[in-house]
Order: sequence, then structure tokens, then C-alpha cells
Amino acid sequence: MTKRPYIVGNWKMNGNRAMLAEARAIDRAAQRYPDVEIALAPPAPLIGTVREAVTGIGVGGQDCHTAAKGAHTGDVSAAMLADIGADFVILGHSERRRDHGENDVLVRAKAEAALAAGLSVIICVGETLDERDSGKAEAVVSAQIDGSVPLGEGAAVAAGRVAVAYEPVWAIGTGRVAAVEDVVAMHAAAGARLVAAFGEDAVRVRILYGGSVNGENAIGLLGAPGVGGALVGGASLTADAFLPIVAAASQVSA
Repeated sequence: MTKRPYIVGNWKMNGNRAMLAEARAIDRAAQRYPDVEIALAPPAPLIGTVREAVTGIGVGGQDCHTAAKGAHTGDVSAAMLADIGADFVILGHSERRRDHGENDVLVRAKAEAALAAGLSVIICVGETLDERDSGKAEAVVSAQIDGSVPLGEGAAVAAGRVAVAYEPVWAIGTGRVAAVEDVVAMHAAAGARLVAAFGEDAVRVRILYGGSVNGENAIGLLGAPGVGGALVGGASLTADAFLPIVAAASQVSA
């Protein structure tokens, strides 16, 4: 089964209302790439305004709480994201695992809450440099998938509402990119865990690559076996940097 490549821009804690111009430019360009699924995840204060500004691309959040509502100052629920027009949410990004102490159990609970609210999810996994150098990369990522992906959500998997993003921690925002052969090996390991969990429905789970993806390296990465798209950080902040990645995805899917 072939699915469109999924190219998602994660703006992280960047952006203001002036950046709506970039979102609109990406949205207009999306018409030229019907064979690519494109989405942006702006900071929470901008989700509603970006959703109103675009029509041809997805819009999502960067995190959500496990609860639908309550006394959780500063947090945002999955229901709130859905209400403001979000389609999906990114969960378990290494920056949240590192900076906020999130573990696999919490990431899975957030994913279950997001799916229950009608959102799709992108669940992030990835090893540190020490873990890679010690030969533990595949074991670490496999364990993260086993612990973070909501195993009881087979219907959501079958419906294509679950994606996994493999982001080697040492390649995020550093300019370093994993070698294509390593990306292939890691995506194969991730895919094996998904098959173990979901059987034939695992083919519906796109495994994205993230980690200093740009217009120059995108074709090599997106053309690699098992790579179903990209989760893009800094290069998603402008249309000029993001659209060459979209174009590369279109080229490799042709």
C-alpha cells in the first residue's frame, strides 16, 4: 500500500503573527504538490490563526496534556487543540523528553488522549549520541516505540492516524544528519516493532525522519527505503527553505 509522503514543519517556540505570510506561501504552493501531504505545527498561540489562514495543509500542535480539562495551569488539552482547528499533535519530541522529563508512559497516555479527541498523532523516538556510539540505538528506539505507541489503538492505526518520527537526538538542530544507511536500518527496526504490535495494519504507520533535514539532503533521505516523510524543524520556518523539501518528497514519490 502506498501513502503520500508526509512533510511536517515543527516551528517549535518560534513565530509570531507576521509569520502567517510564510504559512500562506506554503499553503499556496501545496497546490503544486498534490502527491505530498503537508502540515505545520506552530506554537499553541498561533494554531487558530494559522488554521484560519490556510486551506490546503494540515495544522497541528506540539504537545498536549493527558487530561481533557482541569487544574493544569499552562497546559493545553487535546480537546482544546481539536476545538481550535488542529488536525494532529506531535508527542514525545526529544526536547520535551529532555527538558520536561517526559517518559514513554506519559507519551503513550498523551497519545491515547489525543486519539480520543479525534486528533492524529506523530510520536517521536530517537537515540542520543552516547547510545548510538555504544551500539544501543536500535534497542533504545525499539523500546521507545514499545512504550510510547498506544498499543490499544489498533483502529486509529488502521485509519492512518498514527505516525512515528525517528529523530536521532544528536542530529536535531545540530546540522549533523544521520547517514542514509543508518536511517534505513533504524526505520526498519522501528517498522519491525510496529508490525509486532499491529500486524498488517502497521503499513499504515508512516515513519518520518527528522534531524537537520533541508533542501539539499532531502532527496537522499526521503528516497531511502522505509522513510515515509520528514519532520522538519528550522527549515520549516520559511517557505523558501521548506518548499524544496516538499518538492524533493514529490520527486521521490513520482
